[in-house]
Amino acid sequence: MKKVLLSVFALSMLSLASCKKDYTCSCTSTSGGYSATSTITIHATKKDAKDACDAFDATASAGGTTATTACEIQ
Repeated sequence: MKKVLLSVFALSMLSLASCKKDYTCSCTSTSGGYSATSTITIHATKKDAKDACDAFDATASAGGTTATTACEIQ
């Protein structure tokens, strides 16, 4: 009986560790001395949410001005 309960507990803990949750990705964009902040909610595992948030990072140049966007999970 103890082994069965221990197995059920172990499976429960594993399933909770990989649960999808809502994570907030906060992005700051700057260009030509101006700055803007935005947030995005991502429903995923923590690792997948971090990867998705990092995918929003960008740098672009045009006409002598550089625009950058930096994002991180909050």
